[in-house]
Amino acid sequence: MDGGTPGQRLDAAQLGAELGERATLVQFSTAFCQPCRATRRTLSDVAAMVDGVAHIEIDAEAHLTLVRQLDITKTPTVLVLDGAGNVVRRASGQPRTADVVAALGRAI
Repeated sequence: MDGGTPGQRLDAAQLGAELGERATLVQFSTAFCQPCRATRRTLSDVAAMVDGVAHIEIDAEAHLTLVRQLDITKTPTVLVLDGAGNVVRRASGQPRTADVVAALGRAI
């Protein structure tokens, strides 16, 4: 997973869902994005395995203001937030489970 978006902090109001106690996996998707479906499964599985981690999927087309604010240019894009909502990692494309777990290790 690539580096984060320094200085970016997100909250439940912006994301439309509660953040995880320890970390949050934020996924930006679009309706016809095939890799987004696989990414959803991967992130949901990881969030289910790690206590205090939430997975939030955001429809990029329905949240254009947030997409522009975060400079999301393709889907899927995944942001890893720490417990305070700070972006600590960012990646585009379909992530591997091992990469997501490693990124979470840096956030927790």
